[in-house]
Amino acid sequence: MTGIDVAIDGIDGPTGPMVAAVAFGIEPGASLALIGESGSGKTLTAKSLVGLLPNGFVARGVLRVDGRAHPLDATDASWRRVRGREVSLLLQDPFTSLSPVHRCGPQIAWTLEAQAGRRLPKRELDLAVAKRLAEVNLPARVARAYPHELSGGMRQRVAIAAALASDPRLLIADEPTTALDASNQAEILDLLRALQIERGMAMLLISHDLGLVRGRTDDVLVMRHGEVVERGATATVLSSPEHAYTRALIAADPVLAIEADRHDRPDRPDRPDRPGDALGHGADIGVSGRIPLISATGVVKRFGLRTVLDGVDLSIAPGQVVGVVGESGSGKSTLARCIAGLEREDGGSIVFDGRPLAPGRRSRTPEQMQIVFQDPYSSLNPMMTIGAILREALAVGGRRPEEVPALLELVGLPADAAAKRPAQLSGGQRQRVAIARALAPRPRLLICDESVSALDVQVQAQILDLLGRLRDELDIAILFISHDLAVVRRIADTVTVVWQGRVVEHGTCAQVLDEPSEDYTKLLVAAARRDSTGRTTVA
Repeated sequence: MTGIDVAIDGIDGPTGPMVAAVAFGIEPGASLALIGESGSGKTLTAKSLVGLLPNGFVARGVLRVDGRAHPLDATDASWRRVRGREVSLLLQDPFTSLSPVHRCGPQIAWTLEAQAGRRLPKRELDLAVAKRLAEVNLPARVARAYPHELSGGMRQRVAIAAALASDPRLLIADEPTTALDASNQAEILDLLRALQIERGMAMLLISHDLGLVRGRTDDVLVMRHGEVVERGATATVLSSPEHAYTRALIAADPVLAIEADRHDRPDRPDRPDRPGDALGHGADIGVSGRIPLISATGVVKRFGLRTVLDGVDLSIAPGQVVGVVGESGSGKSTLARCIAGLEREDGGSIVFDGRPLAPGRRSRTPEQMQIVFQDPYSSLNPMMTIGAILREALAVGGRRPEEVPALLELVGLPADAAAKRPAQLSGGQRQRVAIARALAPRPRLLICDESVSALDVQVQAQILDLLGRLRDELDIAILFISHDLAVVRRIADTVTVVWQGRVVEHGTCAQVLDEPSEDYTKLLVAAARRDSTGRTTVA
């Protein structure tokens, strides 16, 4: 008997049942997608299959790998004989799975030696590491690099090489491309698919991006509140969903909706597209027809000998959302950090409301601008209550602590959230808190740096709708940094495309995303418009 058979009787947590009975099988060389919103139970399901459930959680059931039964409630010592050898877990963030203080080569070598059960001669080990790197299209020199010296896509390829070094029968890929740009996402998932088929390996792919799941998996399970609500062939489920929840997921996914959106998205009546106006390049009047609140002209930033920003121009008017897109390492986040004063530019000028800003934070005030980062876990103090976090932010802006309930209401959170800590909230609720904290000093510019990339599609849609409402109600300017063109199209008035530290194209979303003129933009758009096979197609 070959293949993977899973029979989960249930997963219990500290507060009671978390996941109901789940059963599925995956044939060798086949792939199964597990999709659902945050808190649906998909990650708990995956972690139960490698014995890595958090403390206080217990799974009941059995995992069978090629007929060998592994009880899900086995001891950690028993799981160590399974983990890596028969089942391997590939995590969302390669920084989580790769040690930052060791070179990449030794980290792959550890898996090889663990599989062999002995230390291997150095020459044999070096050749084996180079072979594993070649399998994921990386040169042998990467073995000598530290993870931080590589791009996000290269780090994830190293993580894949390490995960597959022991030739597992099942690979569990948990949101493996969430933090990557569209072109890298497609490359990584196509690489996984090719390796999986070549090795005859089963794969369980967990994702909230339905566009990536389509065409790259054979079957799909849709989970909600710990239960499977729909299952079937991926193409069938995503094209003709039967359950209302599945239909809601598809409707909320910006990638699946991008073609329809491209043809029938109405222009905002109060912000008409004006072909004669373009953002940046020292324009005095922005696309909205209003004088820019902030203008960056000829911004240059170097890190050592490397030029990260090379003469970048950008301007944003009040009440305008400007999207900045580009692949990992293009310089878009560095531009945001220079505007916020978190990095000191080496050349060019940044003007806020007609007044030049000196490089660095001293020339910025909380009332001028605030930034919302990608991961609220990293930016919210886990030891403080939400109320304490917001009172601290209000104090910075010279506002009264009694405004906490009104601030929570502004971002759609109940007043009792003030008594909770970040860990007690969902991912979407935490991001709303991060937005509320940024709004506490009443800034005129809000910088969102990949602020929805780690969220599932329904929560993502809610946060984007919230930002749009805040823009309209507060007349706030928003700089929206993202690698996801579909998300940018949904929220932004205009878009600037950055490549290797330079602006290669800019204009309205309709101009840039429907009819890109530059080759690099065409590649980005092609990567975002996935055809029915899940692979990219040039528009």
